[in-house]
Formats: sequence, structure tokens, C-alpha cells
Amino acid sequence: MTLDPSVAAVRVAVRRRLRGLESPAVLVACSGGADSLALLAATVFETRRLDVRVVGAIVDHGLQEGSADHTARVVAQMVRLGVDETASGRVRVDAAGLGPEAAAREARYDVLDQMGRHFGASRVLLGHTLDDQAETVLLGLARGSGGRSIGGMRRAFHRDEASDGPVFWRPLLDLRRSQTEAACRAEGIEWWQDPHNDDSRFARSRVRRTVLPVLERELGPGIAEALARTGEQLQADGEVLDALAEQRHLELHHDTTGFDVGDLAPLDLALRHRVLRLAALRAGCPPSELTSVHIKALAEQVWNTTHLPRRIQLPGHVTAIREGDVLRFVRAPLA
Repeated sequence: MTLDPSVAAVRVAVRRRLRGLESPAVLVACSGGADSLALLAATVFETRRLDVRVVGAIVDHGLQEGSADHTARVVAQMVRLGVDETASGRVRVDAAGLGPEAAAREARYDVLDQMGRHFGASRVLLGHTLDDQAETVLLGLARGSGGRSIGGMRRAFHRDEASDGPVFWRPLLDLRRSQTEAACRAEGIEWWQDPHNDDSRFARSRVRRTVLPVLERELGPGIAEALARTGEQLQADGEVLDALAEQRHLELHHDTTGFDVGDLAPLDLALRHRVLRLAALRAGCPPSELTSVHIKALAEQVWNTTHLPRRIQLPGHVTAIREGDVLRFVRAPLA
């Protein structure tokens, strides 16, 4: 019997990301959609000869009516697909300072990180596809969010860069959403259609249902691939700049005394912004809340010589203080 090409493509993508796996378990995040179910089925298949437990995990955000029932159905479906264990968690989404989508994502990743640690999984697999990447790049471009956002989603990352927790992997970033749906059809897997995907209140839904189809129609096919390719190129450039910034940050910044602004002034703008961002993150600013507006305000203090001292309030109860020739970061004690 000939293997369906979409099933084969998903399995190959997963196989590549399981190479070198040393931990006894791998955690697969599963929402019940076609992308995550295809990912889960492929992971179960690819680990059948490995001494590795597959843990299927779902996070209930409690944002839709009947979400608890949906979670129970997905857990049952994961069992039928052959996972060794299942895990489910319910989170409270606090959108303060973030949009609902971003807040839900942050809460979900926190829970998945905890689950990965609990099961001893060194890798957490996420079902994002090339289509998701294209949407992310386009949203970053439309919002003027800078190279970090336009670079899109990384293939692999730690929830906390200083953490020894599991690595989050996105094995399907080179595959189209149509391929995961075709893989599910070929394997007789029914998937859930998230109603939020059709809800025009959400920017990503509008990009998916309206903007990208218009671009494909007006500019020709291949727009999604081009956007994803652009993001990957920007990521490569960004990684070089990030490494340089990390080195300069170590050389110029002290946790107590901060920066001498005279040391920051000669840096190229892109490098200066990254060094300031690293210092703000080290002081306790949440990465998801630290925006380009904050970084620009910090950079302006390098040249400021009037109305000193100057204080800039940053996310995470962090204050940047320019006083004399020094720019330092102070975090208020948590109550």
C-alpha cells in the first residue's frame, strides 16, 4: 500500500526533530486541530521503535463555552491515537498588558513548560505550520514591530532562555496547513475547527481568511512561502546581532551600576537597542510586554542631558533611571 504523501511529509518532519532525543519522554501539544493531531499521530508512529514515551497534552484556556467538554474529547482522541500518557491543564488567561491571543499563548506555554518538566520531557512539540509562520510575519510587518517580530516564530526555543527546562520545537514549519489536513484525512482522523479561526475580531483570523487570499490573488501564488522565507532570513541575521549584543552587554553592563552612557553611544543603533533590551530583560521585564516603544525610549536616554534624573517605567515593575552619566535599571520589590 502506497503511503499518502502528506502523511509521509509530516512523519519525515517529525523524524528530523526527534534525532538525538535523550530524554525518556516527548510532550506533544494538541489542541484537537488538524495540525496538532497530524503532529501527534506522526510522533506516535516515529517513536514506536524508540524507548520514548509520548505524552499528549492539551491546555484549556476557558475562553469558549464548552471548553471542558472539548478538552475531554481531545484527551480521548489522543488515547485512541496511541499516546503513552495524556495531560490536561486549565489556565486563567490574564490579558492585562497583552491582547487575548498573546495572553493565552503565554499562559499555554507556561503550562506546557511545567508539564514537560513533570514528565521529564526534553522536547515539547508544537504544531505550527508554514501558514502560521506567514501570518505571523505579515502581522509583524503590519504592526511595524521590528525585525524580531517580522522574523516570525523560531523553530526551537526555551520558554526561559536561562532555564534548563524543555526545548519547544516546531517540526511542521516547512509544511502547509493543507498538508496536515490531508494527512488527517488519509489516516481517518477527525479534527476540530476552532471557531476563533473564523472570528473577525481577531487580527490573525482576518489575515488568514481575507488578507492572505487577497495577496495570493493579486500578486500570484507563493506569497505564504515568500513570507515564511523572509522570516527565516531575518532570524538568521538577528541571531548574529543577538550574539554580538550579548557580548557587548556582558562587557558594558553591571547589574548594580548599570551602563555608562558614554560606552553605549558608539554602538550601532541595532546593536545598542539589543544591548538595552537585554539589560531590561535581565532586570525583570517580561519579554512579551517589552516593546519597541520601550526600547526607543531607553535609547533616547543615551543622548539626554536635560531634566535629569529621568525615569522610564518599564513592564514588570522595572524602572530605568538616567542620572549623570549612568543609565541603570531598578525593579520594585513585589508586594
